[in-house]
Amino acid sequence: MSIIDLDHVKVEFVQKKKRVIAVEDVSLKIEKGDIYGVVGFSGAGKSTLVRTINLLQKPTGGNITVDGVKFIENGKQVISNKNLQLARRKIGMIFQHFNLLNETTVLENVAFALKHSKLTDEALEAKALSLLELVDLKDKADSYPAELSGGQQQRVAIARALANDPDILISDEATSALDPQNTQQILKLLKRLNQELGLTVVLITHEMEAVKQIANKVAVMEHGRVVEKGDLHQIFLTPKKELTKQFVGGSLQAITTLNSLNLDRLNEDEAIYQLVYSVANVTKSIIIELYRKIGVEVSMLYGNVELLNEEPIGTLVVLVKGNPDQQVAAKEFLASQEVTISQLDEKGNIYE
Repeated sequence: MSIIDLDHVKVEFVQKKKRVIAVEDVSLKIEKGDIYGVVGFSGAGKSTLVRTINLLQKPTGGNITVDGVKFIENGKQVISNKNLQLARRKIGMIFQHFNLLNETTVLENVAFALKHSKLTDEALEAKALSLLELVDLKDKADSYPAELSGGQQQRVAIARALANDPDILISDEATSALDPQNTQQILKLLKRLNQELGLTVVLITHEMEAVKQIANKVAVMEHGRVVEKGDLHQIFLTPKKELTKQFVGGSLQAITTLNSLNLDRLNEDEAIYQLVYSVANVTKSIIIELYRKIGVEVSMLYGNVELLNEEPIGTLVVLVKGNPDQQVAAKEFLASQEVTISQLDEKGNIYE
Protein backbone atom coordinates (compact mmCIF):
# COMPACT_ATOMS: atom_id res chain seq x y z
CA MET A 1 0.00 0.00 0.00
CA SER A 2 1.24 3.47 -0.87
CA ILE A 3 2.09 5.76 2.03
CA ILE A 4 1.49 8.73 -0.30
CA ASP A 5 -1.05 8.56 -3.10
CA LEU A 6 -1.46 11.60 -5.34
CA ASP A 7 -4.28 10.99 -7.81
CA HIS A 8 -4.81 13.42 -10.73
CA VAL A 9 -3.73 16.37 -8.58
CA LYS A 10 -4.19 19.85 -9.99
CA VAL A 11 -3.15 23.23 -8.61
CA GLU A 12 -4.51 26.35 -10.24
CA PHE A 13 -3.92 30.00 -9.33
CA VAL A 14 -5.33 33.29 -10.47
CA GLN A 15 -2.61 35.93 -10.77
CA LYS A 16 -3.27 39.39 -12.17
CA LYS A 17 -6.62 38.12 -13.47
CA LYS A 18 -4.88 35.34 -15.38
CA ARG A 19 -5.38 31.63 -14.77
CA VAL A 20 -2.10 29.85 -13.98
CA ILE A 21 -1.93 26.07 -13.79
CA ALA A 22 1.08 25.18 -11.62
CA VAL A 23 0.35 21.44 -11.44
CA GLU A 24 -1.72 19.60 -14.02
CA ASP A 25 -3.12 16.07 -13.64
CA VAL A 26 -0.26 14.51 -11.65
CA SER A 27 -0.54 11.02 -10.18
CA LEU A 28 2.21 9.49 -8.03
CA LYS A 29 2.29 6.51 -5.70
CA ILE A 30 5.10 6.60 -3.14
CA GLU A 31 5.68 3.40 -1.18
CA LYS A 32 6.81 3.22 2.43
CA GLY A 33 10.60 3.30 2.58
CA ASP A 34 11.08 4.93 -0.82
CA ILE A 35 13.49 7.72 -1.50
CA TYR A 36 11.42 9.29 -4.23
CA GLY A 37 13.10 12.01 -6.28
CA VAL A 38 10.96 14.68 -7.95
CA VAL A 39 13.21 16.51 -10.36
CA GLY A 40 12.86 19.31 -12.88
CA PHE A 41 14.13 22.73 -13.77
CA SER A 42 13.00 25.86 -11.91
CA GLY A 43 9.32 26.55 -12.46
CA ALA A 44 8.47 22.93 -13.24
CA GLY A 45 5.93 22.81 -10.40
CA LYS A 46 7.71 20.22 -8.27
CA SER A 47 7.70 22.18 -5.00
CA THR A 48 4.07 23.18 -5.48
CA LEU A 49 3.16 19.54 -6.08
CA VAL A 50 4.98 18.17 -3.07
CA ARG A 51 3.54 20.81 -0.72
CA THR A 52 0.11 19.38 -1.49
CA ILE A 53 1.14 16.25 0.43
CA ASN A 54 0.70 18.03 3.77
CA LEU A 55 -1.70 20.64 2.34
CA LEU A 56 0.68 23.54 2.77
CA GLN A 57 -0.56 24.05 -0.77
CA LYS A 58 -4.25 23.28 -1.27
CA PRO A 59 -4.92 21.55 -4.58
CA THR A 60 -7.84 22.56 -6.76
CA GLY A 61 -8.45 19.10 -8.15
CA GLY A 62 -7.71 15.42 -7.61
CA ASN A 63 -7.37 13.18 -4.57
CA ILE A 64 -4.66 12.92 -1.90
CA THR A 65 -4.28 10.09 0.58
CA VAL A 66 -1.44 9.94 3.12
CA ASP A 67 -0.79 6.84 5.23
CA GLY A 68 -4.29 5.56 4.53
CA VAL A 69 -6.01 8.83 5.50
CA LYS A 70 -7.90 10.75 2.82
CA PHE A 71 -6.84 14.41 2.85
CA ILE A 72 -8.38 15.61 -0.41
CA GLU A 73 -11.24 14.20 -2.46
CA ASN A 74 -12.19 15.72 -5.80
CA GLY A 75 -10.21 18.84 -4.95
CA LYS A 76 -11.92 19.36 -1.57
CA GLN A 77 -10.40 18.95 1.88
CA VAL A 78 -12.10 16.08 3.68
CA ILE A 79 -9.83 15.85 6.72
CA SER A 80 -10.68 18.15 9.63
CA ASN A 81 -8.22 20.93 10.43
CA LYS A 82 -7.58 19.36 13.83
CA ASN A 83 -6.73 15.97 12.35
CA LEU A 84 -4.67 17.64 9.63
CA GLN A 85 -2.61 19.37 12.30
CA LEU A 86 -1.96 16.01 13.96
CA ALA A 87 -1.17 14.33 10.63
CA ARG A 88 1.34 17.04 9.73
CA ARG A 89 3.42 16.08 12.76
CA LYS A 90 4.14 12.79 10.99
CA ILE A 91 5.37 14.63 7.90
CA GLY A 92 8.69 16.33 8.54
CA MET A 93 9.92 18.99 6.14
CA ILE A 94 13.25 20.65 5.41
CA PHE A 95 13.91 23.55 3.05
CA GLN A 96 16.69 25.27 1.12
CA HIS A 97 16.82 27.94 3.83
CA PHE A 98 17.19 26.37 7.24
CA ASN A 99 14.62 28.57 9.04
CA LEU A 100 16.41 28.26 12.38
CA LEU A 101 15.84 30.60 15.32
CA ASN A 102 19.06 32.60 15.44
CA GLU A 103 18.65 33.83 19.02
CA THR A 104 18.32 30.34 20.51
CA THR A 105 20.80 27.50 20.82
CA VAL A 106 20.92 24.46 18.59
CA LEU A 107 19.37 22.37 21.36
CA GLU A 108 16.56 24.88 21.83
CA ASN A 109 15.90 24.95 18.09
CA VAL A 110 15.29 21.20 18.08
CA ALA A 111 13.29 21.30 21.31
CA PHE A 112 11.07 24.03 19.85
CA ALA A 113 9.43 21.44 17.59
CA LEU A 114 8.30 19.55 20.72
CA LYS A 115 6.66 22.51 22.45
CA HIS A 116 3.20 20.93 22.02
CA SER A 117 4.29 17.66 23.68
CA LYS A 118 3.58 16.60 27.25
CA LEU A 119 7.20 15.71 27.92
CA THR A 120 8.84 16.98 31.08
CA ASP A 121 11.64 19.49 30.64
CA GLU A 122 14.18 16.76 31.35
CA ALA A 123 12.62 14.32 28.87
CA LEU A 124 12.32 17.03 26.24
CA GLU A 125 15.99 17.94 26.56
CA ALA A 126 16.99 14.29 26.45
CA LYS A 127 15.02 13.73 23.24
CA ALA A 128 16.46 16.85 21.61
CA LEU A 129 19.97 15.66 22.50
CA SER A 130 19.26 12.20 21.07
CA LEU A 131 18.11 13.79 17.81
CA LEU A 132 21.27 15.89 17.63
CA GLU A 133 23.28 12.74 18.22
CA LEU A 134 21.40 11.08 15.34
CA VAL A 135 22.63 13.81 12.98
CA ASP A 136 26.14 13.87 14.54
CA LEU A 137 25.78 17.30 16.18
CA LYS A 138 25.42 16.51 19.88
CA ASP A 139 28.64 18.41 20.58
CA LYS A 140 27.05 21.58 19.10
CA ALA A 141 24.00 21.58 21.41
CA ASP A 142 24.97 24.83 23.14
CA SER A 143 26.11 26.61 19.96
CA TYR A 144 24.06 29.15 18.06
CA PRO A 145 23.12 28.74 14.36
CA ALA A 146 25.44 31.56 13.24
CA GLU A 147 28.38 29.59 14.64
CA LEU A 148 27.66 26.60 12.38
CA SER A 149 28.41 25.87 8.74
CA GLY A 150 25.58 25.67 6.23
CA GLY A 151 25.71 21.87 6.28
CA GLN A 152 25.58 21.81 10.07
CA GLN A 153 22.61 24.17 10.10
CA GLN A 154 20.79 21.90 7.68
CA ARG A 155 21.48 18.94 9.96
CA VAL A 156 19.93 20.90 12.84
CA ALA A 157 16.90 21.48 10.63
CA ILE A 158 16.74 17.74 9.92
CA ALA A 159 16.94 16.92 13.64
CA ARG A 160 14.10 19.38 14.25
CA ALA A 161 12.05 17.81 11.44
CA LEU A 162 12.48 14.40 13.11
CA ALA A 163 11.32 15.61 16.52
CA ASN A 164 7.81 14.18 16.20
CA ASP A 165 9.01 10.80 14.88
CA PRO A 166 7.63 11.34 11.36
CA ASP A 167 7.04 8.56 8.86
CA ILE A 168 7.71 10.92 5.94
CA LEU A 169 10.43 13.52 5.39
CA ILE A 170 10.02 16.03 2.57
CA SER A 171 13.25 17.64 1.41
CA ASP A 172 12.44 20.73 -0.67
CA GLU A 173 15.68 21.78 -2.40
CA ALA A 174 17.45 21.17 0.92
CA THR A 175 20.92 20.94 -0.66
CA SER A 176 20.59 23.81 -3.14
CA ALA A 177 22.32 26.38 -0.91
CA LEU A 178 25.16 24.06 0.11
CA ASP A 179 28.62 23.52 -1.30
CA PRO A 180 29.44 20.09 -2.82
CA GLN A 181 31.03 18.68 0.35
CA ASN A 182 28.09 19.62 2.56
CA THR A 183 25.66 18.41 -0.10
CA GLN A 184 27.31 14.99 0.02
CA GLN A 185 27.04 14.90 3.81
CA ILE A 186 23.33 15.77 3.78
CA LEU A 187 22.54 13.21 1.10
CA LYS A 188 24.40 10.49 3.01
CA LEU A 189 22.49 11.46 6.16
CA LEU A 190 19.13 11.24 4.36
CA LYS A 191 20.07 7.82 3.02
CA ARG A 192 21.10 6.64 6.49
CA LEU A 193 17.88 7.90 8.07
CA ASN A 194 15.91 6.14 5.36
CA GLN A 195 17.71 2.88 6.10
CA GLU A 196 17.88 3.08 9.89
CA LEU A 197 14.48 4.61 10.64
CA GLY A 198 12.50 3.28 7.67
CA LEU A 199 11.82 6.90 6.82
CA THR A 200 10.11 7.62 3.50
CA VAL A 201 11.93 10.53 1.85
CA VAL A 202 10.50 12.75 -0.87
CA LEU A 203 13.41 14.60 -2.48
CA ILE A 204 12.53 17.71 -4.49
CA THR A 205 15.48 19.03 -6.45
CA HIS A 206 16.70 20.49 -9.72
CA GLU A 207 20.04 18.76 -9.11
CA MET A 208 19.98 15.41 -10.87
CA GLU A 209 23.14 14.31 -9.08
CA ALA A 210 21.23 14.23 -5.78
CA VAL A 211 18.60 11.93 -7.27
CA LYS A 212 21.23 9.70 -8.85
CA GLN A 213 23.01 9.19 -5.55
CA ILE A 214 20.22 8.20 -3.18
CA ALA A 215 16.81 7.82 -4.84
CA ASN A 216 15.26 4.50 -5.82
CA LYS A 217 12.39 6.09 -7.79
CA VAL A 218 12.08 9.31 -9.72
CA ALA A 219 9.51 11.55 -11.38
CA VAL A 220 10.61 14.13 -13.95
CA MET A 221 8.46 17.28 -14.12
CA GLU A 222 8.10 19.92 -16.80
CA HIS A 223 5.53 22.73 -17.04
CA GLY A 224 3.47 21.34 -14.15
CA ARG A 225 3.24 17.81 -15.50
CA VAL A 226 5.09 14.59 -14.76
CA VAL A 227 6.60 13.65 -18.11
CA GLU A 228 8.24 10.43 -16.93
CA LYS A 229 8.29 8.39 -13.73
CA GLY A 230 9.36 5.01 -12.43
CA ASP A 231 12.25 3.02 -11.02
CA LEU A 232 15.49 5.02 -11.06
CA HIS A 233 17.42 2.48 -13.14
CA GLN A 234 14.58 2.08 -15.61
CA ILE A 235 14.29 5.84 -16.09
CA PHE A 236 18.02 6.37 -16.48
CA LEU A 237 18.75 3.40 -18.72
CA THR A 238 15.67 3.66 -20.95
CA PRO A 239 14.55 7.31 -20.88
CA LYS A 240 11.62 8.06 -23.18
CA LYS A 241 11.35 11.85 -23.05
CA GLU A 242 13.87 14.40 -24.28
CA LEU A 243 13.97 16.21 -20.93
CA THR A 244 14.88 12.97 -19.15
CA LYS A 245 17.52 12.20 -21.75
CA GLN A 246 19.10 15.58 -21.07
CA PHE A 247 19.40 14.68 -17.39
CA VAL A 248 20.70 11.12 -17.60
CA GLY A 249 24.07 9.53 -18.10
CA GLY A 250 26.15 12.67 -17.86
CA SER A 251 24.35 14.23 -20.83
CA LEU A 252 24.79 17.79 -19.60
CA GLN A 253 28.53 17.27 -19.20
CA ALA A 254 28.63 15.65 -22.62
CA ILE A 255 26.90 18.65 -24.18
CA THR A 256 29.44 20.97 -22.56
CA THR A 257 32.27 18.83 -23.91
CA LEU A 258 30.85 18.77 -27.44
CA ASN A 259 30.41 22.54 -27.46
CA SER A 260 34.01 22.99 -26.35
CA LEU A 261 35.19 20.91 -29.34
CA ASN A 262 33.66 23.42 -31.79
CA LEU A 263 32.80 20.69 -34.25
CA ASP A 264 31.85 21.80 -37.75
CA ARG A 265 28.71 20.54 -39.44
CA LEU A 266 28.74 16.75 -39.63
CA ASN A 267 29.38 15.08 -42.98
CA GLU A 268 26.75 12.80 -44.48
CA ASP A 269 28.67 9.70 -43.40
CA GLU A 270 29.09 10.87 -39.79
CA ALA A 271 26.82 10.53 -36.77
CA ILE A 272 27.22 11.21 -33.07
CA TYR A 273 25.71 8.79 -30.56
CA GLN A 274 25.38 8.90 -26.80
CA LEU A 275 25.49 5.44 -25.23
CA VAL A 276 24.29 4.75 -21.69
CA TYR A 277 24.79 1.27 -20.28
CA SER A 278 24.40 -0.57 -16.99
CA VAL A 279 26.85 -2.33 -14.70
CA ALA A 280 26.54 -5.57 -16.65
CA ASN A 281 28.01 -3.88 -19.72
CA VAL A 282 30.50 -1.47 -18.15
CA THR A 283 33.45 -3.80 -18.68
CA LYS A 284 32.55 -4.80 -22.25
CA SER A 285 34.69 -3.46 -25.11
CA ILE A 286 31.69 -2.11 -26.99
CA ILE A 287 33.64 0.29 -29.20
CA ILE A 288 36.24 -2.30 -30.21
CA GLU A 289 33.50 -4.78 -31.09
CA LEU A 290 31.65 -2.09 -33.08
CA TYR A 291 34.74 -1.51 -35.24
CA ARG A 292 35.48 -5.22 -35.55
CA LYS A 293 31.97 -6.32 -36.54
CA ILE A 294 30.72 -3.37 -38.60
CA GLY A 295 33.93 -1.80 -39.88
CA VAL A 296 32.97 1.76 -38.99
CA GLU A 297 35.45 4.32 -37.76
CA VAL A 298 34.72 5.31 -34.15
CA SER A 299 36.13 8.31 -32.29
CA MET A 300 35.43 8.80 -28.59
CA LEU A 301 34.35 12.36 -27.77
CA TYR A 302 33.30 11.88 -24.14
CA GLY A 303 33.34 9.09 -21.58
CA ASN A 304 32.28 8.74 -17.97
CA VAL A 305 31.35 6.10 -15.39
CA GLU A 306 29.27 7.26 -12.42
CA LEU A 307 27.35 5.68 -9.58
CA LEU A 308 23.57 5.47 -9.84
CA ASN A 309 22.40 4.68 -6.30
CA GLU A 310 25.73 2.89 -5.77
CA GLU A 311 25.60 1.00 -9.11
CA PRO A 312 28.08 2.01 -11.84
CA ILE A 313 26.53 3.41 -15.03
CA GLY A 314 28.62 4.23 -18.08
CA THR A 315 28.19 6.98 -20.65
CA LEU A 316 30.04 7.31 -23.95
CA VAL A 317 29.63 9.87 -26.70
CA VAL A 318 31.14 8.64 -29.95
CA LEU A 319 31.50 9.90 -33.51
CA VAL A 320 30.77 7.06 -35.93
CA LYS A 321 31.87 7.32 -39.55
CA GLY A 322 30.38 4.94 -42.10
CA ASN A 323 27.96 4.66 -45.00
CA PRO A 324 24.18 4.55 -44.35
CA ASP A 325 24.09 0.75 -44.25
CA GLN A 326 26.94 0.70 -41.74
CA GLN A 327 25.17 3.31 -39.58
CA VAL A 328 22.04 1.14 -39.48
CA ALA A 329 24.13 -1.92 -38.65
CA ALA A 330 25.95 0.02 -35.92
CA LYS A 331 22.65 1.00 -34.28
CA GLU A 332 21.40 -2.59 -34.47
CA PHE A 333 24.61 -3.89 -32.91
CA LEU A 334 24.48 -1.37 -30.08
CA ALA A 335 20.83 -2.21 -29.42
CA SER A 336 21.77 -5.89 -29.15
CA GLN A 337 24.25 -4.94 -26.42
CA GLU A 338 21.47 -3.51 -24.22
CA VAL A 339 22.81 -0.01 -24.64
CA THR A 340 20.51 3.02 -24.57
CA ILE A 341 21.24 5.02 -27.72
CA SER A 342 20.52 8.67 -28.38
CA GLN A 343 21.66 10.39 -31.56
CA LEU A 344 23.10 13.87 -31.05
CA ASP A 345 23.89 16.76 -33.32
CA GLU A 346 27.29 18.47 -33.23
CA LYS A 347 26.10 20.66 -30.32
CA GLY A 348 24.88 17.76 -28.21
CA ASN A 349 21.16 18.20 -28.86
CA ILE A 350 19.17 14.99 -28.98
CA TYR A 351 17.35 13.96 -32.14
CA GLU A 352 13.87 12.59 -31.48
